[in-house]
Amino acid sequence: MVIRPGERVPTDGRISEGSSSIDESAITGESIPVDKTMGAEVIGGSINKSGLIKVKATKIGQDTVLSQIITLVEEARTGKAPMQRMADQVAKYFVAGPLTVDPSYQNKGVGRRLMNDVMERVRNRNFPGTRLLQASYHNRSLALYASLGFEVREPISTMQGKPIQEAIPGRTVRPATESDVESCNAVCKAVHGHDRNGELLDSIRQGSARVVLHADKITGYTSGMAFFSHSVGLTNDDLKALIGSADSYRGPGILIPTRNTHLFHWCLDRGLRLVQQLILMTVGMYNEPAGAYMPSVLY
Repeated sequence: MVIRPGERVPTDGRISEGSSSIDESAITGESIPVDKTMGAEVIGGSINKSGLIKVKATKIGQDTVLSQIITLVEEARTGKAPMQRMADQVAKYFVAGPLTVDPSYQNKGVGRRLMNDVMERVRNRNFPGTRLLQASYHNRSLALYASLGFEVREPISTMQGKPIQEAIPGRTVRPATESDVESCNAVCKAVHGHDRNGELLDSIRQGSARVVLHADKITGYTSGMAFFSHSVGLTNDDLKALIGSADSYRGPGILIPTRNTHLFHWCLDRGLRLVQQLILMTVGMYNEPAGAYMPSVLY
């Protein structure tokens, strides 16, 4: 596909020729265009702002990031969303987002009204905890969430780039099976204090889940190396093995807790780029993670 300045990227793909700045605000909420060069992934629905680029399609139809977001919204309307199943199973946390307000309607109280509705839903359903990921460049939303009682927990880095394709000594990675669920849940409980059984089973059945083993024992797993997937490990080496074995990082990228400086630097040293900074914020019940983890944009 040849995409000229001002044109919309028709589907998810990878730049095969040229470079440009890409406006991904409609997808990620990031208002600042992201510089992309040959080999970088682009998201369908984003807008080419400057140079002419040639893009090879990597995903079409229901596999694209935009299609996944639309599916989540539609499922949320019918009460079938993975987010809702997750809220039922993860100590009944409520997960808010992603929420994006059209720039032409910002500074008019729309965001506050949306969040007031969210908080009313939380109160009506007696959720003990609520969490969200805030786009850190957006000062007004940070102030809004803080005024509603949300506490800043930690910065989260969205990272993207060519697959690292590196094995970690002493670690073996393979596809997860349903027989691994008990061991995976034990790792998740050690890190977060609860399991994510429903999400894990969904990802195993979809074929995206993988486990990492050390000394023949499961020491970590991922529901998928993607924006909407989560990972946990007993150590950083477990997460590095999962990241290093992936053949792609789907969607806008993978989410790395920035304060995990060892893992963050390891990703940077191997060519992954920081494409967006987020802030994890919560109100109500919150368990401080006790191990290595990578959240999804939903939690």
